[in-house]
Amino acid sequence: MSSFAPGPTRRCMLSSAAAAVLGTSWPDRAAAALGRVADLRILAWPGYTDSGLVQDFERRHGCRVAVSIVASDEVLWQRMQARQGGDFDVLALNTAELQRYIQADLVQAVPRAALRSQPEWQPRLRDLSAIGGLVRGVQVFGVPYVFADMGLIHDLRQMPQPPQSIRALWDPRWRGRVLAYDSGTHNFSLTAQVLGAPSPFRLRATDWVPAVEQLVALRRNAMGFYAQPEESVDWFMRRKAALMFANYGTQQLQLLRAAGAEVGYALPREGALAWLDCWAISRQARDTQLAAAWIDHMLGTASAAAMEQRHGLSHVRTKAAPDGAQGLWWLEPPEDTARRNRLWRRILAGDRVSRVLLP
Repeated sequence: MSSFAPGPTRRCMLSSAAAAVLGTSWPDRAAAALGRVADLRILAWPGYTDSGLVQDFERRHGCRVAVSIVASDEVLWQRMQARQGGDFDVLALNTAELQRYIQADLVQAVPRAALRSQPEWQPRLRDLSAIGGLVRGVQVFGVPYVFADMGLIHDLRQMPQPPQSIRALWDPRWRGRVLAYDSGTHNFSLTAQVLGAPSPFRLRATDWVPAVEQLVALRRNAMGFYAQPEESVDWFMRRKAALMFANYGTQQLQLLRAAGAEVGYALPREGALAWLDCWAISRQARDTQLAAAWIDHMLGTASAAAMEQRHGLSHVRTKAAPDGAQGLWWLEPPEDTARRNRLWRRILAGDRVSRVLLP
């Protein structure tokens, strides 16, 4: 049992089985349906809270956990803003997104005790000050967890040769057989690459009109835009997609292969976007020590094995994060997240370019 384990008298309020059923609901509403309150309320991405890991944590710490799943940065932000983080104790988010949570005072510094496994991480990930966005002054606000690049998955029967460029998503040969991800932030980054912008995260004033034009063209070329990895697998298999932008990276690749798909994975010559997700603690966490214990638990060897073997994700313990010289663009806060998401919603709704660009 870890040093964070509470005493045996801690009240167990909401079972992980109930949380799994109600996981996409607000934790407090899920708990209210049972007339009880969870000890630890987690907001995370698909696959991050493996049921076996949750049950082991509950057993070790004599508590009950409620898990809510999100499938986009935009939804995660909305849920945390709704009651200034009061609905959650701990959350998983990418390092680029963490900046606005710190600025909005939605997260608090992580207790040092949550980092006790740090000497066992891959060397390049141990120095938190060298990873942009995790540290403010001497305080740590995010703890690295898993990472992946966002490559292109292609059906080997329809597209035996791997796509060389991100422009393949726009190729009219694949019209109606392209799957993309529902995210204004990432999709504008993809268009920045197509336009040859110096950075995918810094659209210049002159880039906005052609970027919107490119995304309208992508909307017309794509069969749809998915949110969760399981959803993308279902669409890819059932609708016979030829090409997919893999927001979840190798997690989707593993799911597709497990489903029997013959697929390949390629990184475009423009460089693949890549994310490093971390755990953070809500400013309004009800039990900071229990939240820290959860982070410590998820940095353990059992979590590392589950993330890699069951979910195809690279964990801080098991794989060294590549540097930018290896053809990756690690996510950074974009020039205007709100504008990207606002324009993307209009594009997805079918608006013309002129209407999309209205104030």
